[in-house]
Amino acid sequence: MSEDKHLTHLNADGYARMVSVTDKGDTHRVAIAGGFIRMQPETLDAIGRGEMKKGDVIGVAQVAGIMGAKRTSDVIPMCHPLMLTGVDLDFAMQSDGIEIIATVKTIGKTGVEMEALMAVSTAALTLYDMCKAIDKEMVIERIELLAKRGGKSGDYTKEGYRGKVVGESEGD
Repeated sequence: MSEDKHLTHLNADGYARMVSVTDKGDTHRVAIAGGFIRMQPETLDAIGRGEMKKGDVIGVAQVAGIMGAKRTSDVIPMCHPLMLTGVDLDFAMQSDGIEIIATVKTIGKTGVEMEALMAVSTAALTLYDMCKAIDKEMVIERIELLAKRGGKSGDYTKEGYRGKVVGESEGD
C-alpha cells in the first residue's frame, strides 16, 4: 500500500476513530452499486406473476433498499451520518435471478459508496426473506461498487461495467 493510501480509521494510539471531514468542502457525490440474488426459475416466475404470499416482493425490496441506505451509519461503525439527496434502486429479472442496482446521491463532505452498497445488500436480503419459504437455495452474490463520482479520490468506474455512467441519470 502506498504512503498516500494508508488506513485512516486508526488514531495515533492504534484505536478506531471516525475520520474527521471537518475541513473538507461539500461536493456533489454519486455512487452506483450492484448485486445479484440467484434463485430457482419457479421463484422468479412466482415473483413475476405476483403470487408470493408475502406480497409485492420487488416493491418491498425497493423500499427496504432505500431504508438501508438511509440507515448505513447505524450499522457500519465508522460511517458518517449523511443527508442523502437521492436513492434509487433498479431490479432486472434474469433467467437465474434478480440483478439489483442502487444509485445514491448527496452533496457533502464524504462519499456515498457505503450507502449504495448497503442499499443493494438490504434489498437483496429482503428478497431473500420474502422468498425463503419457497426457495431455500437462493444465493446473494457480487455485491460491489460499480461507479462513483466526486470527492478527493475522483471518479471511478469498475472495469467492464457497462451500465449507466455516473452523472448521466436525470437530476444530476
